[in-house]
Amino acid sequence: MPLDLSPLWISLKTSLLATFITFFLGIAAAYWMLGYRGKGKSLIESIFIAPLILPPTVVGFLLLLFFGKNGPVGKFMGAFDFSIVFTWYGAAIAATVVSFPLMYKTALGAFEQIDGNLLRVARTLGATEATIFWRISFPLALPGIAAATMLAFARALGEFGATLMLAGNIPGQTQTIPMAIYFAVEAGAMDEAWFWAIAIMVISLSGIIAVNFWQELREKRRGAEGAEGAGGAGEAGEAGGEIFYSPHSSFESGGLFVNIEKILPSFHLKVAFTADEQPLGLLGGSGAGKSMILRCLAGIETPFHGRIVLNGRVLFDSEKGINVPSRDRRIGFLVQNYALFPHMSVAQNIAFGLPKKLSAGSIRVQVEQQLIAMQLQGLGDRYPHQLSGGQQQRVALARALASQPEALLLDEPFSALDTHLRSQLEQQMTETLAYYQGVTLFVTHNMEEAYRICPNLLVLEHGRAVHYGSKHEIFQHPATVSVAQLTGCKNFSRVVLQSSQQVEAIDWGCTLQVIEPVKSELSHIGIRAHQFIFTNDLSQENTFPCWLVRTSETPHRMTLFLKLHSAGKNSQDYHLQAEVFKEKWATMKDEPFPWYMRLDPLRLILME
Repeated sequence: MPLDLSPLWISLKTSLLATFITFFLGIAAAYWMLGYRGKGKSLIESIFIAPLILPPTVVGFLLLLFFGKNGPVGKFMGAFDFSIVFTWYGAAIAATVVSFPLMYKTALGAFEQIDGNLLRVARTLGATEATIFWRISFPLALPGIAAATMLAFARALGEFGATLMLAGNIPGQTQTIPMAIYFAVEAGAMDEAWFWAIAIMVISLSGIIAVNFWQELREKRRGAEGAEGAGGAGEAGEAGGEIFYSPHSSFESGGLFVNIEKILPSFHLKVAFTADEQPLGLLGGSGAGKSMILRCLAGIETPFHGRIVLNGRVLFDSEKGINVPSRDRRIGFLVQNYALFPHMSVAQNIAFGLPKKLSAGSIRVQVEQQLIAMQLQGLGDRYPHQLSGGQQQRVALARALASQPEALLLDEPFSALDTHLRSQLEQQMTETLAYYQGVTLFVTHNMEEAYRICPNLLVLEHGRAVHYGSKHEIFQHPATVSVAQLTGCKNFSRVVLQSSQQVEAIDWGCTLQVIEPVKSELSHIGIRAHQFIFTNDLSQENTFPCWLVRTSETPHRMTLFLKLHSAGKNSQDYHLQAEVFKEKWATMKDEPFPWYMRLDPLRLILME
């Protein structure tokens, strides 16, 4: 062991100070760059990581030019008779600059791994950006930040070239461990060099091993908690029990008015509609613009043009420059994956959106009310990973309702659930919405789901509203072929008008009598697969002989692919699809061909 241990204390002093500075600068820069969308982002990024790429001596030379007596900072400090060149402060600055890129990039990666839905939902719950950072982003990114801190410390501890250029090698003042190693080898003192090499390896690796051990211990603890929760939670309370929502204050009349436009790469969103306390279903295929409408309403996305008004409050007006932040819109948002904060318990998740002015006792009371209402008694201390899918959904709904929103946005809330659980929670959701006194928008691509939950529907296609009205009107009289397809109709044919009550179905090869007066805009006719009538009465109108081409089986029904007038030549040579229950199929499958099928004029759908 060398007699002079000053390199150890100088190294620890400079690297700890550098790590302290880098910790705050690196996290701030990473979090800022995460949301930065302005010009020059690539240039800023390259400046931040330049010390990681450039040789340390080049970095030291640039620092010397900047802090030297002829540099801009050096001249300024010279006026106060102060200099950092050839001082331990210079060594700390050099270590800070070279360790900053590691802290920045690792912290940025940790922040990027956080589910963006968590931050968006937090904003809809009224959280400020500072609250979101300290309560969500920082805790979730903490393992990555801890790793970044240790990497930055190790890099600062091992810095040599930049430190030599700026601070020099002054024993007892600026000589760090790497310099002690270099000059010991140069002087032939190999034992001393070995001592310092082992010392720096032990210090650096000890910190990294400690962080890795902490992360492994954290994962094991979470795994043990998850196993314990899975063993006791199950799906208790999934079935049965009514969910009631009793708001503490009534909402002003007015409802929701939306007229927005937003140009996107894949489609042009342009919709206008109103909604009241009856749930409005947004029905459409993938890419129709359903979720984008919800994001615009919640303030997550900004329309290019238009106006959004909720209960008389203008949330967005492009002409007047009004764009109320998400946190002030009083809109609850339930996203597809529920976006529960994983580091918070069930009770903490529900309490997140409650006003900060409430006392701890009031918060506990309101959280308990939501737990009881959602059949989640006894689960307040559990974490999201300890809950079943159905329980997670109900926690997310309780969290959204606890903040007393004036509007509730539900983005395919059943998409992640199995069929049995979906049915149970759908019934509970229907009961909840019956007692909720705000505006509800329910996004789905499942037409049966939309029909059961929503009295009114807005059908979307490529960002445009193609039909808006009651569910009965839309399902019985869809305006277009695309709307009919979205509502489950499978049989279509082009038509030629014969008279005001008669059309020729070109694709089916038959002439049909219709009840509704035929309009000149008519282009297609359709009929739903379950509305065919198999009959032996050949005298009725719209009755035709048919032959079975092939069948398709589901647990309860048979789909029959039929051709009118003659037998099919191959499996694709058919005109119509008919669905019958298996009990009906059992009585008709052995009957000789042709069968006779009637297309009831009352069931025919006339479309543009």
